[in-house]
Amino acid sequence: MRDDIKWQKAEDFALKIIELYKYLSTEKREFVISKQILRSGTSIGANIIESEFSESQADFIHKLSISQKEAGETLYWLRLLVKADYLDKNWFDSLYKDGEEIIRILTSIIVRMKRNNS
Repeated sequence: MRDDIKWQKAEDFALKIIELYKYLSTEKREFVISKQILRSGTSIGANIIESEFSESQADFIHKLSISQKEAGETLYWLRLLVKADYLDKNWFDSLYKDGEEIIRILTSIIVRMKRNNS
């Protein structure tokens, strides 16, 4: 599980989101969106872990789909933060790119699993 690329990417992303949360809450004194992005950005990996212990292939797909949705939500919060000038463009670009990569990985797995399940 720990050698799994989706898990590694999600864990690295979560650590960056935690760093962002610390910055937003201490330096920018932003407490609402920072908590939202902390929840969504760290739950991606949590749901991937849950998928590893799924009870069926459908449950596995469902858990990865939740991770995919959380990643999409995180990208939404990132867009708001950069547009509201809480986040500089370089930091945004880096995080957004990582989030999009996670979505691509999860989407690829979900599509393949659904195709194999048909």
